[in-house]
Amino acid sequence: MAAQFGRRLRKGAATTAVAAVAVAALSASQAPGVNDHGRQTAADATPSPDASASDGSATGNSPYYTDLPPLNSPSPSPSTGPGPTPSGATEAGIPATVLDAYKKAESALRDSKPGCNLPWQLLAAIGRVESGQARGGRVTADGTTVSPILGPQLDGNGFALIKDTDNGAYDGNSSYDQAVGPMQFIPSTWAWAGRDGNGDGKKDPNNVYDAALAAGHYLCRNNWDLSDQNDLDRAILSYNNSREYLNLVMRWLEYYRKGTHEVPDGTGTLPDNRSDEAAGARPSPSTPGTPGAGGSKPEPSPRPDKPGRPGGGTTTPKPPTSPPASPSTPPPSTPPATPTDTVHHLEDAGTGKLTAMAGDAFTKRISTRAETKAGQAVAKVRIRFTIVGDTDTTFTNGESVATVATNSSGAAVAPALQAGEKTGGVTVRATVVGRTIAGLDYTATVTERAADALARTGDAPLTCTPGGEFANQVEVKATYKGAVADGVAATATLIKSADDPTANDKGPYFKDADGKAVRTLTGLKTDAKGLLKLPKLYADDTTGTFLLRVNTEGGASLTVELTVAAAETSSPSPSASPSA
Repeated sequence: MAAQFGRRLRKGAATTAVAAVAVAALSASQAPGVNDHGRQTAADATPSPDASASDGSATGNSPYYTDLPPLNSPSPSPSTGPGPTPSGATEAGIPATVLDAYKKAESALRDSKPGCNLPWQLLAAIGRVESGQARGGRVTADGTTVSPILGPQLDGNGFALIKDTDNGAYDGNSSYDQAVGPMQFIPSTWAWAGRDGNGDGKKDPNNVYDAALAAGHYLCRNNWDLSDQNDLDRAILSYNNSREYLNLVMRWLEYYRKGTHEVPDGTGTLPDNRSDEAAGARPSPSTPGTPGAGGSKPEPSPRPDKPGRPGGGTTTPKPPTSPPASPSTPPPSTPPATPTDTVHHLEDAGTGKLTAMAGDAFTKRISTRAETKAGQAVAKVRIRFTIVGDTDTTFTNGESVATVATNSSGAAVAPALQAGEKTGGVTVRATVVGRTIAGLDYTATVTERAADALARTGDAPLTCTPGGEFANQVEVKATYKGAVADGVAATATLIKSADDPTANDKGPYFKDADGKAVRTLTGLKTDAKGLLKLPKLYADDTTGTFLLRVNTEGGASLTVELTVAAAETSSPSPSASPSA
């Protein structure tokens, strides 16, 4: 994991190996509903949204802390007598600013994505596993970490191989990416997932408010409902694609759900064990304030002396009888090539016409192929799709950026687009993550909401006496291909005749805000049920049959008859015969 937690002594590989086994064993028996769900393994499967070179993880599958929650209850009974504080109470404490960031992120997601049901305790569980709650809450008043929290460089040496994608802007490393901040985002993920959680106008992965809100949005994408165990599993696995990681986060989630409390910043408990210790070659984190610029490889962390001779010392090694032989093959001076390095250009991979009505999902999806200079397909390359320009169209997960890995055919399929209310052209740009080659632009078109049929909702006659008021109002229902057509623009005009659609200058009329007669209404829209109820109609002194025509975007039209006639008068009774 990223940070060097103060001066705490790190435990040896054997200790961590035992901890890792314990995670798997205990989590398998206690974590609810932990199963494999929905992760594609076939090389030719359609790539999932936000998949990356490291299977779509927010952290690039960086190492994480493996300490288990204590068995003690996090909320000891108030009747507990004098004595040492149970470890559960200590471990359950979350630094004040960090806890506030988690709760604010939950509140923000409750408003913006209520169907996600994000619990702040999930953010706390991930924050504990990723950075020990920002190194025990070593943050400033605005939530920024006192010193950077950086994971090891992802150079393929025991970790994923992710070459630099941000020119060192976030991690200070211009050769390889490193996970950054209290929630450990890799730069390529932060580029689209980053959020401004503390309202300072910046998206800083080192700020716990920004990072917590970004993590919440990341976990809530793809329309996941985190109250459903299957979706919860998928979301956690998308953060770090490891079964042990899922089990561990679930254990901390359940632990924090049982109770927690606020502790002062900087006093939180710090973890001891990390998931990469069992490999026996744990790189030390970058020194705070001086991250590994230029991609220099961190030196291994010192280990405590092994027990043996008194004093913990070791025997003095004997000098070699002859100098060691020089290596036959010098170490490589340049980083190993990746599939990304071979990409020469992007080609359209059969994208159809991208058109949708406002508010609807596009039926076609963008497909881009990565190719070498010779036109050969390149698999396992991250393609970033970005919606650019002034538009409210998004991908169906609500984001404007998505990263997808190419399959064995070199193709990356973007998530479906969701049209907003702004009509017109929308540009989606495909670029290769980690390469500075020309992008590929796609144009999508958002059209006005439309209806292809209109019908009255009632059949009561529309009649009125001269100078009177029509008793019934006209209400119509709009549909499109049989479905409700909501939000469709419409006009209503009292026309001269069936053959002359110009506005009449006599007969029935509507009233404007000043009470003046108007015979054309514009700016009308159907409601969520496709209904449109027109204002009251009035009649002047002209009698006869008149026509009201309602037109909608999309060509639907309805003509309604209106009758203005004098009231019928009753016939006088015959007079009595005169007397003789």
